Amino acid sequence: MKQILITGAAGSIGYETLKQLMKKNKYEITVLDLDNKKSRKRLEIYKNVINIVYGSINDYELIKTLVKGKDVVIHLAAVIPPLADKNPELTRKVNYFGTKNIVDAINETNKNCFLVYSSSVSVYGDRISNPWIKVGDDLNPSEGDYYALTKIETEKMIISSKINYTIFRLTGIMGRPDIDPLMFHMPLDTKLEIATTIDTATAFVKSIEYEKELKHKIFNLGGGEKCRTTYREFLTNMFKIYGLNIKYLKDMAFAEKNFHCGYFLDGDKLNDILHFRHDTLETYYNRVDKETKRTTRFFSRMLSQPIIYFLLKKSEPLEAKKKNNKFLIHRFFNNKKEK
Repeated sequence: MKQILITGAAGSIGYETLKQLMKKNKYEITVLDLDNKKSRKRLEIYKNVINIVYGSINDYELIKTLVKGKDVVIHLAAVIPPLADKNPELTRKVNYFGTKNIVDAINETNKNCFLVYSSSVSVYGDRISNPWIKVGDDLNPSEGDYYALTKIETEKMIISSKINYTIFRLTGIMGRPDIDPLMFHMPLDTKLEIATTIDTATAFVKSIEYEKELKHKIFNLGGGEKCRTTYREFLTNMFKIYGLNIKYLKDMAFAEKNFHCGYFLDGDKLNDILHFRHDTLETYYNRVDKETKRTTRFFSRMLSQPIIYFLLKKSEPLEAKKKNNKFLIHRFFNNKKEK
Protein backbone atom coordinates (compact mmCIF):
# COMPACT_ATOMS: atom_id res chain seq x y z
CA MET A 1 0.00 0.00 0.00
CA LYS A 2 1.49 3.34 -1.07
CA GLN A 3 2.09 5.90 1.65
CA ILE A 4 1.03 9.46 0.79
CA LEU A 5 1.75 12.76 2.55
CA ILE A 6 -0.42 15.81 1.81
CA THR A 7 0.74 19.20 3.08
CA GLY A 8 -1.83 21.96 3.36
CA ALA A 9 -4.53 19.32 3.66
CA ALA A 10 -7.12 21.66 5.18
CA GLY A 11 -6.94 24.10 2.26
CA SER A 12 -9.49 24.03 -0.55
CA ILE A 13 -7.43 21.87 -2.93
CA GLY A 14 -5.79 19.88 -0.15
CA TYR A 15 -9.09 18.95 1.45
CA GLU A 16 -10.66 17.94 -1.86
CA THR A 17 -7.54 15.87 -2.61
CA LEU A 18 -7.88 14.15 0.76
CA LYS A 19 -11.56 13.37 0.17
CA GLN A 20 -10.82 11.85 -3.22
CA LEU A 21 -7.93 9.79 -1.85
CA MET A 22 -10.18 8.47 0.89
CA LYS A 23 -12.66 7.22 -1.71
CA LYS A 24 -9.86 5.22 -3.37
CA ASN A 25 -9.43 3.26 -0.15
CA LYS A 26 -6.02 1.98 -1.19
CA TYR A 27 -3.49 4.41 0.29
CA GLU A 28 -2.01 4.99 3.71
CA ILE A 29 -2.51 8.73 4.16
CA THR A 30 -0.75 11.26 6.37
CA VAL A 31 -1.80 14.90 6.34
CA LEU A 32 -0.04 18.00 7.64
CA ASP A 33 -1.51 21.40 8.37
CA LEU A 34 -1.26 24.19 10.92
CA ASP A 35 -3.02 23.69 14.23
CA ASN A 36 -6.01 26.00 14.10
CA LYS A 37 -9.80 25.87 14.30
CA LYS A 38 -10.32 25.52 10.54
CA SER A 39 -7.83 22.66 10.20
CA ARG A 40 -9.25 20.73 13.13
CA LYS A 41 -12.83 21.20 11.98
CA ARG A 42 -12.02 19.78 8.56
CA LEU A 43 -9.56 17.05 9.42
CA GLU A 44 -10.72 15.61 12.74
CA ILE A 45 -13.57 13.67 11.10
CA TYR A 46 -10.87 11.45 9.56
CA LYS A 47 -8.81 10.98 12.74
CA ASN A 48 -9.57 7.27 12.99
CA VAL A 49 -8.58 6.42 9.42
CA ILE A 50 -5.64 8.69 8.56
CA ASN A 51 -2.59 10.06 10.34
CA ILE A 52 -3.20 13.73 11.14
CA VAL A 53 -0.22 15.89 12.08
CA TYR A 54 -0.51 19.52 13.14
CA GLY A 55 2.64 21.52 12.63
CA SER A 56 4.72 23.67 10.29
CA ILE A 57 6.64 22.78 7.15
CA ASN A 58 9.35 25.04 8.57
CA ASP A 59 10.03 22.45 11.29
CA TYR A 60 12.73 20.41 9.60
CA GLU A 61 12.85 17.62 12.16
CA LEU A 62 9.11 17.14 11.82
CA ILE A 63 9.29 17.17 8.03
CA LYS A 64 12.14 14.66 8.05
CA THR A 65 10.03 12.31 10.17
CA LEU A 66 6.98 12.71 7.93
CA VAL A 67 8.81 12.27 4.63
CA LYS A 68 10.61 9.12 5.72
CA GLY A 69 8.94 6.09 4.20
CA LYS A 70 6.51 8.04 2.01
CA ASP A 71 6.08 7.11 -1.63
CA VAL A 72 4.54 10.44 -2.68
CA VAL A 73 4.41 13.94 -1.18
CA ILE A 74 1.62 16.14 -2.56
CA HIS A 75 2.86 19.55 -1.49
CA LEU A 76 0.07 22.14 -1.36
CA ALA A 77 0.96 24.15 1.75
CA ALA A 78 1.73 27.79 0.95
CA VAL A 79 1.09 31.39 1.91
CA ILE A 80 -1.16 32.74 -0.84
CA PRO A 81 -2.40 36.23 -1.78
CA PRO A 82 -3.52 38.60 -0.44
CA LEU A 83 -1.48 37.71 2.69
CA ALA A 84 1.46 36.71 0.50
CA ASP A 85 1.77 40.23 -0.92
CA LYS A 86 1.36 41.90 2.46
CA ASN A 87 3.96 39.78 4.26
CA PRO A 88 6.82 38.92 1.85
CA GLU A 89 9.06 37.68 4.68
CA LEU A 90 6.51 35.09 5.83
CA THR A 91 5.76 34.16 2.23
CA ARG A 92 9.38 33.34 1.45
CA LYS A 93 9.83 31.54 4.77
CA VAL A 94 6.91 29.21 4.09
CA ASN A 95 6.82 28.92 0.31
CA TYR A 96 10.54 28.64 -0.36
CA PHE A 97 12.22 27.45 2.84
CA GLY A 98 9.30 25.21 3.82
CA THR A 99 9.54 23.48 0.44
CA LYS A 100 13.33 23.31 0.78
CA ASN A 101 12.81 21.39 4.00
CA ILE A 102 10.77 18.81 2.09
CA VAL A 103 13.36 18.58 -0.70
CA ASP A 104 16.23 18.28 1.80
CA ALA A 105 14.33 15.65 3.81
CA ILE A 106 13.73 13.60 0.66
CA ASN A 107 17.41 13.78 -0.23
CA GLU A 108 18.45 12.84 3.30
CA THR A 109 15.97 10.09 4.16
CA ASN A 110 14.00 8.92 1.15
CA LYS A 111 15.51 9.43 -2.29
CA ASN A 112 12.80 7.37 -4.02
CA CYS A 113 10.01 9.66 -2.85
CA PHE A 114 8.05 11.48 -5.58
CA LEU A 115 7.27 15.18 -4.95
CA VAL A 116 4.20 16.64 -6.66
CA TYR A 117 4.55 20.40 -6.30
CA SER A 118 1.82 23.00 -6.74
CA SER A 119 3.02 26.13 -8.54
CA SER A 120 1.01 28.88 -10.21
CA VAL A 121 0.10 30.63 -13.45
CA SER A 122 1.24 33.79 -11.67
CA VAL A 123 4.85 32.95 -12.58
CA TYR A 124 4.10 34.11 -16.16
CA GLY A 125 2.93 37.54 -15.04
CA ASP A 126 0.74 39.91 -17.05
CA ARG A 127 -0.47 38.27 -20.27
CA ILE A 128 -3.16 40.73 -21.34
CA SER A 129 -1.45 41.40 -24.67
CA ASN A 130 -0.42 37.77 -25.24
CA PRO A 131 -2.87 35.47 -23.44
CA TRP A 132 -1.72 32.15 -24.91
CA ILE A 133 0.63 30.56 -22.39
CA LYS A 134 2.96 27.55 -22.62
CA VAL A 135 5.46 26.04 -20.20
CA GLY A 136 8.55 27.29 -22.04
CA ASP A 137 7.50 30.95 -21.83
CA ASP A 138 9.58 33.45 -19.87
CA LEU A 139 8.78 33.74 -16.20
CA ASN A 140 8.02 37.38 -15.59
CA PRO A 141 5.95 37.97 -12.44
CA SER A 142 3.87 41.10 -12.13
CA GLU A 143 5.06 44.03 -10.07
CA GLY A 144 4.45 43.45 -6.37
CA ASP A 145 3.61 39.75 -6.80
CA TYR A 146 5.78 38.26 -4.06
CA TYR A 147 3.83 35.01 -4.20
CA ALA A 148 4.90 34.49 -7.82
CA LEU A 149 8.50 35.35 -6.97
CA THR A 150 8.61 32.64 -4.31
CA LYS A 151 7.05 30.12 -6.70
CA ILE A 152 9.72 30.83 -9.33
CA GLU A 153 12.52 30.61 -6.78
CA THR A 154 11.10 27.38 -5.38
CA GLU A 155 10.67 25.80 -8.81
CA LYS A 156 14.34 26.49 -9.57
CA MET A 157 15.39 24.94 -6.27
CA ILE A 158 13.32 21.79 -6.91
CA ILE A 159 14.59 21.42 -10.48
CA SER A 160 18.23 21.77 -9.38
CA SER A 161 17.81 19.13 -6.68
CA LYS A 162 18.32 15.47 -7.38
CA ILE A 163 14.88 14.34 -6.28
CA ASN A 164 12.01 12.91 -8.32
CA TYR A 165 9.45 15.65 -8.87
CA THR A 166 6.73 17.07 -11.08
CA ILE A 167 5.47 20.66 -11.05
CA PHE A 168 1.91 21.68 -11.83
CA ARG A 169 1.41 25.38 -12.60
CA LEU A 170 -2.18 25.93 -11.58
CA THR A 171 -4.52 28.34 -13.34
CA GLY A 172 -7.25 30.22 -11.43
CA ILE A 173 -8.81 27.49 -9.27
CA MET A 174 -12.49 27.92 -8.51
CA GLY A 175 -14.35 26.33 -5.67
CA ARG A 176 -16.93 28.44 -3.90
CA PRO A 177 -15.67 32.02 -4.41
CA ASP A 178 -15.10 34.27 -1.41
CA ILE A 179 -15.23 38.04 -1.45
CA ASP A 180 -11.58 39.01 -1.71
CA PRO A 181 -9.98 42.44 -2.33
CA LEU A 182 -7.76 40.64 -4.82
CA MET A 183 -10.72 40.43 -7.19
CA PHE A 184 -10.08 44.05 -8.17
CA HIS A 185 -6.44 43.36 -9.08
CA MET A 186 -7.44 41.37 -12.17
CA PRO A 187 -8.16 43.50 -15.26
CA LEU A 188 -11.64 42.95 -16.65
CA ASP A 189 -10.22 42.15 -20.09
CA THR A 190 -8.12 39.27 -18.73
CA LYS A 191 -8.50 36.01 -20.63
CA LEU A 192 -9.39 33.50 -17.94
CA GLU A 193 -9.16 29.72 -18.06
CA ILE A 194 -10.43 28.28 -14.81
CA ALA A 195 -10.12 24.82 -13.31
CA THR A 196 -12.42 23.66 -10.56
CA THR A 197 -11.19 22.53 -7.17
CA ILE A 198 -12.61 19.08 -7.91
CA ASP A 199 -10.77 18.62 -11.22
CA THR A 200 -7.55 20.03 -9.78
CA ALA A 201 -7.65 17.60 -6.87
CA THR A 202 -8.33 14.78 -9.32
CA ALA A 203 -5.09 15.66 -11.11
CA PHE A 204 -3.11 15.49 -7.87
CA VAL A 205 -4.72 12.19 -6.90
CA LYS A 206 -4.09 10.61 -10.29
CA SER A 207 -0.47 11.84 -10.33
CA ILE A 208 0.34 9.20 -7.71
CA GLU A 209 0.05 6.42 -10.30
CA TYR A 210 1.77 8.28 -13.15
CA GLU A 211 5.21 9.08 -11.77
CA LYS A 212 7.00 7.68 -14.83
CA GLU A 213 5.08 9.95 -17.22
CA LEU A 214 5.31 13.05 -14.99
CA LYS A 215 8.77 12.80 -13.44
CA HIS A 216 11.14 15.74 -13.97
CA LYS A 217 8.55 17.66 -15.99
CA ILE A 218 6.54 20.86 -15.59
CA PHE A 219 2.90 21.09 -16.68
CA ASN A 220 0.30 23.83 -16.98
CA LEU A 221 -2.90 22.72 -15.24
CA GLY A 222 -6.10 24.30 -16.54
CA GLY A 223 -9.65 23.33 -17.33
CA GLY A 224 -9.20 23.49 -21.09
CA GLU A 225 -11.24 25.02 -23.89
CA LYS A 226 -14.62 24.59 -22.18
CA CYS A 227 -13.38 26.50 -19.14
CA ARG A 228 -12.26 29.63 -21.01
CA THR A 229 -13.89 33.02 -20.69
CA THR A 230 -12.97 36.60 -19.86
CA TYR A 231 -12.91 37.99 -16.37
CA ARG A 232 -15.71 40.41 -17.21
CA GLU A 233 -17.93 37.56 -18.43
CA PHE A 234 -17.03 35.46 -15.40
CA LEU A 235 -18.00 38.23 -12.98
CA THR A 236 -21.22 38.91 -14.88
CA ASN A 237 -22.26 35.27 -14.51
CA MET A 238 -21.25 35.03 -10.86
CA PHE A 239 -23.08 38.24 -9.92
CA LYS A 240 -26.18 36.92 -11.67
CA ILE A 241 -26.00 33.68 -9.68
CA TYR A 242 -25.70 35.59 -6.40
CA GLY A 243 -28.51 37.96 -7.34
CA LEU A 244 -26.31 41.05 -7.52
CA ASN A 245 -26.87 43.76 -10.11
CA ILE A 246 -23.54 44.23 -11.85
CA LYS A 247 -24.53 47.69 -13.14
CA TYR A 248 -23.41 49.09 -9.78
CA LEU A 249 -19.89 47.75 -10.27
CA LYS A 250 -17.46 50.36 -11.57
CA ASP A 251 -14.89 49.49 -14.23
CA MET A 252 -12.50 52.01 -12.71
CA ALA A 253 -12.34 49.87 -9.55
CA PHE A 254 -10.36 47.24 -11.46
CA ALA A 255 -6.69 47.32 -12.35
CA GLU A 256 -5.70 47.55 -16.01
CA LYS A 257 -2.42 45.65 -15.77
CA ASN A 258 0.01 43.77 -13.52
CA PHE A 259 -1.91 40.63 -12.75
CA HIS A 260 -1.81 37.20 -14.43
CA CYS A 261 -3.87 34.42 -16.06
CA GLY A 262 -4.55 33.55 -19.68
CA TYR A 263 -5.26 30.49 -21.82
CA PHE A 264 -2.96 27.47 -21.55
CA LEU A 265 -1.79 26.59 -25.07
CA ASP A 266 -0.29 23.32 -23.84
CA GLY A 267 -2.73 22.47 -21.05
CA ASP A 268 -3.95 19.33 -22.84
CA LYS A 269 -0.59 17.64 -22.25
CA LEU A 270 -1.34 17.01 -18.58
CA ASN A 271 -4.93 16.02 -19.26
CA ASP A 272 -3.80 13.52 -21.91
CA ILE A 273 -1.84 11.75 -19.16
CA LEU A 274 -4.18 12.09 -16.18
CA HIS A 275 -7.64 12.60 -17.75
CA PHE A 276 -8.65 14.80 -14.83
CA ARG A 277 -11.00 17.23 -16.61
CA HIS A 278 -14.70 16.73 -16.07
CA ASP A 279 -16.04 20.22 -15.34
CA THR A 280 -16.84 23.02 -17.75
CA LEU A 281 -17.82 26.62 -17.08
CA GLU A 282 -21.45 25.52 -17.36
CA THR A 283 -21.14 22.72 -14.78
CA TYR A 284 -19.26 25.05 -12.46
CA TYR A 285 -21.88 27.80 -12.69
CA ASN A 286 -24.65 25.23 -12.17
CA ARG A 287 -22.96 23.86 -9.06
CA VAL A 288 -22.50 27.31 -7.53
CA ASP A 289 -26.10 28.15 -8.42
CA LYS A 290 -27.37 25.03 -6.62
CA GLU A 291 -25.23 25.79 -3.57
CA THR A 292 -26.45 29.39 -3.30
CA LYS A 293 -29.33 29.72 -0.87
CA ARG A 294 -32.54 31.34 -2.09
CA THR A 295 -32.49 33.70 0.88
CA THR A 296 -28.98 34.85 -0.06
CA ARG A 297 -30.11 35.54 -3.61
CA PHE A 298 -33.26 37.34 -2.42
CA PHE A 299 -31.43 39.71 -0.08
CA SER A 300 -28.68 40.27 -2.65
CA ARG A 301 -31.30 41.46 -5.15
CA MET A 302 -32.87 43.73 -2.56
CA LEU A 303 -29.56 45.16 -1.36
CA SER A 304 -27.43 45.07 -4.52
CA GLN A 305 -26.38 48.70 -4.41
CA PRO A 306 -25.16 48.83 -0.78
CA ILE A 307 -23.52 45.39 -1.07
CA ILE A 308 -21.55 46.42 -4.15
CA TYR A 309 -20.77 49.79 -2.58
CA PHE A 310 -19.23 47.87 0.32
CA LEU A 311 -17.26 45.72 -2.15
CA LEU A 312 -15.93 48.77 -3.96
CA LYS A 313 -14.49 50.09 -0.71
CA LYS A 314 -12.18 47.06 -0.78
CA SER A 315 -10.74 47.97 -4.17
CA GLU A 316 -7.07 48.94 -3.87
CA PRO A 317 -6.95 50.32 -7.45
CA LEU A 318 -9.93 52.58 -6.74
CA GLU A 319 -8.44 53.66 -3.43
CA ALA A 320 -5.16 54.45 -5.18
CA LYS A 321 -6.96 56.83 -7.54
CA LYS A 322 -8.91 58.48 -4.74
CA LYS A 323 -5.74 59.14 -2.75
CA ASN A 324 -3.67 59.93 -5.86
CA ASN A 325 -1.12 57.28 -4.80
CA LYS A 326 1.22 57.58 -7.79
CA PHE A 327 3.15 54.39 -6.95
CA LEU A 328 0.01 52.24 -6.93
CA ILE A 329 -1.54 54.11 -9.86
CA HIS A 330 1.55 53.21 -11.89
CA ARG A 331 1.26 49.60 -10.72
CA PHE A 332 -2.44 49.17 -11.49
CA PHE A 333 -3.15 51.46 -14.45
CA ASN A 334 -1.86 52.11 -17.94
CA ASN A 335 -0.34 55.48 -18.78
CA LYS A 336 -3.16 57.13 -20.70
CA LYS A 337 -0.69 59.36 -22.57
CA GLU A 338 0.84 56.25 -24.14
CA LYS A 339 -2.46 55.21 -25.71
